[in-house]
Amino acid sequence: MAESTIEWTELTWNPVTGCKKISPGCKFCYAEVMSRRLKAMGVEKYKDGFKIRVHPESLNIPFTWKKPKVVFVNSMSDLFHDEIPLDFIKAVFSVMNATPQHTYQVLTKRSDRLLTIADELNWTANIWMGVSVENEKYVQRVTELSQTPAKTKFLSVEPLLGYIKNLPLDKINWVIVGGESGHGARPVKYEWIESVRRQCEIKKVPFFFKQWGKPKFNVNANDPTIDKLHPRHAKGGCELDGKIYRELPIAV
Repeated sequence: MAESTIEWTELTWNPVTGCKKISPGCKFCYAEVMSRRLKAMGVEKYKDGFKIRVHPESLNIPFTWKKPKVVFVNSMSDLFHDEIPLDFIKAVFSVMNATPQHTYQVLTKRSDRLLTIADELNWTANIWMGVSVENEKYVQRVTELSQTPAKTKFLSVEPLLGYIKNLPLDKINWVIVGGESGHGARPVKYEWIESVRRQCEIKKVPFFFKQWGKPKFNVNANDPTIDKLHPRHAKGGCELDGKIYRELPIAV
């Protein structure tokens, strides 16, 4: 468990580590970089770097939290990777089912496997299921997510790498958008962000704009949230037309 600087969550919990790249959004994977760093630091859990590993010893961690938490599950992996046994995925779900005081945010790029096994999992209301969509080519992930029994479904449109004309939002409860950050970050454009925001507005889906990624991508050089001392600071700033969008699907 670790405190998180990600704006839309509180903690991260990683019963699985490691992954493999499958689409353009993976190109500058922060989890891969972090895994190498943790391995170099001698952290036992990351002794194999970014190879896919399950960690049964981490399953009981949520039972130790004394207060309700909002938890990003597997920030260092993808729970629905084909190499992760179904029995272990079920074990992770069992922990989430048994700790309803916590809100769990699970995110995958492997919506095909998610859909295949979704009916074998227990979707209690505290489990939010999301998919990543970086451009128009991967909108099918949204369709597959929509067909699952998850009570709260969300999209991480991050890093946003292109114009997405039509997001099928009818069964989606939340959309997060963000530009890419870090070395070699690819630019995000205002029109791409605004298109998603407008689609959310039309469908009345809560919209959360996380960041521009880099100040040079931000169309407003005077955005006050670029300043690291600003209470709502995000990488590259997070205002959109002078407004900060931090909407959530439900109160947590």
